[in-house]
Amino acid sequence: MIIQILSASVIKNEKPRPQNVQVFKIADEYAQLYRALPIRILTVGKKRSTGVQLIVDEYIEKLKHYCPVEDVRLKSNPKNARDVMAQIEHEDMAVMSLVKSNEWVVMLDERGLSVGSEQMASLIGDAGNTGASSILFCVGGPYGHGRQLRQRANVSIRLSSLVLNHEVALVVLAEQLYRAWTILKGQKYHH
Repeated sequence: MIIQILSASVIKNEKPRPQNVQVFKIADEYAQLYRALPIRILTVGKKRSTGVQLIVDEYIEKLKHYCPVEDVRLKSNPKNARDVMAQIEHEDMAVMSLVKSNEWVVMLDERGLSVGSEQMASLIGDAGNTGASSILFCVGGPYGHGRQLRQRANVSIRLSSLVLNHEVALVVLAEQLYRAWTILKGQKYHH
């Protein structure tokens, strides 16, 4: 389900709204209320650089004003495999061991759906209506995601048409999650 945006004229004309749907004002538009789900960000990779960690921490602190946020890190190549396929499989097993059965899983992948900031906001808002307990965003390791996660993911998105280093992808993701919440709340960060 996508967040319904109702024009102010529809509200003024007092056309019937479904019962139990509350609305809040976003500039001159109205949107359905949503259930704020906790967000977990799972990244596979080596130790983060200090600069990246500072930026990610800053956005996570901002996000915590809207919902609980957990930053989960997995070491890439946990079994020191020399074979790339074995490395992907080992990372995949490690990731899947952390995925909760009732999570809405968003896989970040260079071949995923291209989404804009408003679509990211809709994705977050809509996930609250799925019955999921939380939203898990997965940033893969150097060789991407494994078969099990690809099958388990509810949606696969890309943050750019460019291929991004996992640290850069994490920074972009953290900023976009914050931006999405400001869109949902009708705040002035996004313009």
